[in-house]
Amino acid sequence: MSSEIIALASDHGGFVLKTSLTEELKRLGYMVLDLGTHSGDSVDYPDFGYRIAAALAEGKATLGVAVCGSGIGISMAANRYPWVRAALCHDVTSARLSREHNDANVIAFGERLIGTEVAREALRVFLATPFAGNRHVARVEKLGAPPRTPSIS
Repeated sequence: MSSEIIALASDHGGFVLKTSLTEELKRLGYMVLDLGTHSGDSVDYPDFGYRIAAALAEGKATLGVAVCGSGIGISMAANRYPWVRAALCHDVTSARLSREHNDANVIAFGERLIGTEVAREALRVFLATPFAGNRHVARVEKLGAPPRTPSIS
């Protein structure tokens, strides 16, 4: 049994897939922090992306899983915070590369865009893939510290 805690959050558009991924994480022996939503009733995806960010900031989870209808909105919301590196993944390859090259700490899925079994497999790969480090370290550090005012030069 892993002592690692994985936070999950979704809006109504991702509720069914979040439920399935919660079951998969428990089957794999992870502890789960379910941040909602808890039904298919309409809610706002930014609120749940922010909950994932808070769980990571407060040390209540080491990684996160975010789901909405497309995965786009909830990943954008979570990525508003410099300590979050949420990657919207559609397959095993994007899940592996998000960890290996980008040290992603949140995987995002779109329930309307990915099948349940593909999402489960991508989640397993995400969890099993270590960050490669080396040349990627400086790039990942830049993600957490963007310039106050970007420049085109």
